Order: sequence, then C-alpha cells, then structure tokens
Amino acid sequence: SAHAFLPLKGDEWSDTTLALPTGGSITAVVTNDWGPEELFTFESFLQPPTLYATNGAGAPKPIHSQKPLFDPATMVSEQFWVTSSDGVKVPYFLIHRKDVTGPVPTILYSYGGFELSLNPWYWNDGHRPLDAGQVWIAKGGAIVVANIRGGGEFGPRWHQAALRENRQKAFDDFAAVAVDLARRGIATPKQIGIIGASNGGVLTTVTMTQRPDLIGAVVSQRPLVDMLRYTRFGAGASWIAEYGDPDVPGDRAFIEKYSAYQNVKPEVTYPPILFITETSDDRVTPIWARMMAAKMLDQKHDVLFNESFEGGHGPGATNAAQAEMWALSYVYLKQKLGLK
Repeated sequence: SAHAFLPLKGDEWSDTTLALPTGGSITAVVTNDWGPEELFTFESFLQPPTLYATNGAGAPKPIHSQKPLFDPATMVSEQFWVTSSDGVKVPYFLIHRKDVTGPVPTILYSYGGFELSLNPWYWNDGHRPLDAGQVWIAKGGAIVVANIRGGGEFGPRWHQAALRENRQKAFDDFAAVAVDLARRGIATPKQIGIIGASNGGVLTTVTMTQRPDLIGAVVSQRPLVDMLRYTRFGAGASWIAEYGDPDVPGDRAFIEKYSAYQNVKPEVTYPPILFITETSDDRVTPIWARMMAAKMLDQKHDVLFNESFEGGHGPGATNAAQAEMWALSYVYLKQKLGLK
C-alpha cells in the first residue's frame, strides 16, 4: 500500500491509503493543482513500470504498463531487516525462485553512497546487475539488493550517517547483510558473490579486504581502490565532502583504515576477484583497477582483469559492450559460486 496526501481546506491535508502491490517504487507523474487527481507510476522487481490514475478514492486504476520481460509467476521478492554493528536496522531485498530453498549461489549488490537510492526497480537498468538477473534466478540462484547507509532510501540522514569518518558504517551494514544471508540459510559464505561499481567498487574491495570470510567471489567494476590518492585523478577532488580529504591529516587517518589498496595483504586468503574498467572513464580512472589488480597478482591472489576501450563511466558505450560486461560478470560469478 501507499499513502496519498491530498489538500483539503486551508492548511489541512487528507491521508488516503492506496491499495498497491508491495515491495515497489512510486513516482508521481502528474498532479492536479485544482483537484485530487494524480497520475503515478509503480514498479517493482517483478512488475514492469505501470501508469496508474487515482483521485484519492477507491483503488488506483492502471492505465498502461510496459510489456513484461519475463513471467514473474515463478519468482518471489521479499524484504528483510538486519541489525548492523551499531544497532541500526538495515533493509535488504531478496529475489529468488519460489520453488528453490537455500542455500543457493547468491549475488549481493549495493552502492551505499552519494544519497543514491536503490529502490525496487524493474529489470531493465543497465547500470545495475539485474538486467539479466532473471536468468540467474531461473537457474536457481538468488539476488539481493541491500539498502545500506550512504544511500538516500530514507532521506538525507541515511546518507549523512555514512559520510567521511562514518564511512565504515556502510561497510558494516553490507557485511551484516552477508552474515544474515548465511544465518537464514539463503547462502553459505562461499556461495555469496558481491558486485558493485564506482562507489560500489569501494564497497566491494573494502569488504573483500575487511571480511574475506563472508564472501566467495567479487566483481568490482570501475572501482576506487586507493583512497589516499583518489583526489588526484578524474573527478576525485569533487568527492571530498563524501569521503574526506586525504591531504588533511585527520581525514587521512580514517581513510587509511579502510582504503583497500593500503590494506590488501599477501598473507591473507581473499576470495577470487574480477576487476572491470574502461580506458576512457574520465570519472573513475582505470588506473585504480590496474594498480589493485597488479598488486594482488604480485601477492599471488586469484585475480582477473578486464579493460574495455569502449564506454566511459557507465555500463558500455553500446548495447553490445554493455551485454559483454554483464556477461563477463555473470559467467565469472556462475563459475566461482557454483551455479549450475
């Protein structure tokens, strides 16, 4: 269900509950300044974007829907909450086949930065790992989307809770979800593959170095890895408000504690990792992925590296390049996590 707040007289508003499917996202399209009519879209992991009309009374009327890309009848989307290291409740979504019980190979995805919200979306966003996710689920795997702090799911405070010296909270939230997946029997640690891009590359590489015991494989796309030098290349200097300034001693101290490049060690056994980057990325330079892959290879870790000449800071310049990137990611995780 959702709530519609409609103007009455003066400063008064009505609060009307709208009957809608659960576990989705609503976007207002058109509102009427002179009446209660409104058009909005609703979508979820299992329902394509659908345009609804409502006047605040009765059930919203569906007007038009995008053509479904798959049959959702065999799938289920669930939301769970986990308690993070400081006692804060953090939600995550689990999408899997109805007839499959765990533990199963599971992809865990998040972002956790810049107030970017991972609200439920349909499976046609090339920037996120669900574009071909229904194939993973059809084969018996599961996909998890974690709404960790640093994002904007619950407004500015959710974002601000993981800024600068509090960045570790985002990593702790992500780790807590991985622990909960194992506790619920959804996946064993060896069956959990984490994936993330850009700021999500910070998240995945830090999780790998801090909690290698929780995961079985990593795909890190266009990652930031050397947080002590991130301001010197690309758009890095514009992110100081998010991460802190490594040239300021006080900031450097908390950044250095988690920066993956400084914390990867030859004597630790890490899960296998695939780095994916683009030569022409002018936002997160490919230098970082190259450096981290080279250092880990020198330390004899299990590393693969792929650099494309097409595209920039995105999933690919063409549909073919985008498809290749996700094919690499999914096939790698399929092999490492044991999906049949």
